[in-house]
Amino acid sequence: MEISAAHSLRLSYESKCECLHGHNWVITVWCRAKELNADGMVVDFTHIKQDIQARLDHKNLNDVFSFNTTAENLAKWICDQIPACYKRVQESENNVAWYEEN
Repeated sequence: MEISAAHSLRLSYESKCECLHGHNWVITVWCRAKELNADGMVVDFTHIKQDIQARLDHKNLNDVFSFNTTAENLAKWICDQIPACYKRVQESENNVAWYEEN
């Protein structure tokens, strides 16, 4: 899925990313399970969109979250929302974060 969202980072060093800026974020969600649920799915894609896209699209992520809105933290947050899945968050063409539980 793709979302448009703004954020600014809180960093321990000086960076232009401390200023409010936006991205067209690309969020890829892979799901896995040892067995499918009663509906024959790992998770319904509609639920993923409701849980993730609806909460983040066209938002200032700093208003949504109390944590530093790095791509890595967003990938972890998404994993926490949908435990059967692991994710990739792409902030821009060259900035990608992966998160997967052990």
